[in-house]
Amino acid sequence: MAGTAQTAPDERGRGDRPDPATEAFLAHRNLLFTVAYEMLGSAADAEDVLQETWLRWVRVDLDTVREQRAYLVRITTRQALARLRTLGRRKESYVGPWLPEPLLTAPDVAEDVELADSVSMAMLLVLETLTPTERAVFVLREVFELPYDEIAEAVDKSEAAVRQIAHRARGHVAARRPRGVTSAAQTRDALEAFRKATETGDLQGLLDILAPDVVFLGDGGGVRQAVPRPVVGADKVGRLLAAGLGRIAALMSLRPAEVNGYPALILRQGDEVDTVLAVRIDDGLVTGLYAVRNPQKLSHMEREITLSR
Repeated sequence: MAGTAQTAPDERGRGDRPDPATEAFLAHRNLLFTVAYEMLGSAADAEDVLQETWLRWVRVDLDTVREQRAYLVRITTRQALARLRTLGRRKESYVGPWLPEPLLTAPDVAEDVELADSVSMAMLLVLETLTPTERAVFVLREVFELPYDEIAEAVDKSEAAVRQIAHRARGHVAARRPRGVTSAAQTRDALEAFRKATETGDLQGLLDILAPDVVFLGDGGGVRQAVPRPVVGADKVGRLLAAGLGRIAALMSLRPAEVNGYPALILRQGDEVDTVLAVRIDDGLVTGLYAVRNPQKLSHMEREITLSR
């Protein structure tokens, strides 16, 4: 594998065990993907970052590497930062609201409450409000608990500067993150009530589960029809859903799934995923609805993705 060095390895190399570089990369691959995804909100871009990380990693003299995990995280962070700045320019010309790319996550992600919270649609949208460096520092410190000196090397800042950035980012996120930790069971109950109300077009049932200040965002990427701007307020969102999803449900299957560590709904037309509907729950009420319809963002909904810290 290392001799070819064209694509990042997904499986064991030739023979009984891979070479040391490949073995180290595979051992930390899920962690590196998670770091890149949390920084970018895009699985496709996270995979590209892993490819770039691999190409740099196989050129490293392993005898000079004191801590392989830290070194790999540093490469991944630097590549993700460069791509994050490019993505920012892309998002400026994006048609309609931009939402993170949803992932069909394995059950063990939901069992790690902190990891599930960090990759939830709601949190990824909060992270979008940080600068690239703030986002990198916040993710590496708050989610992966890296020491400040390692983060400083990854973002090319002094340790003192990183501490200041972390403090600023922590306060920014705290002011915008979900108001309280909601268990998967609470989310599942609220989602089931929401599903029944939408399938039956029960407006009152929807209003009972929607928070007064609920926000609905739709991402069609200019390819699929979606709301062109945020819809705010229980009455407006309830009427939109009662009218729209009631008709759609008659043509599509509406099934629960684990998306980004939390229960969500997937709308399928035949075998094809049409829409992923993720929710944010606060105090038992739906405060955020995120409908991803852009086909380019739905390619990771056919197989479970393993994330790790």
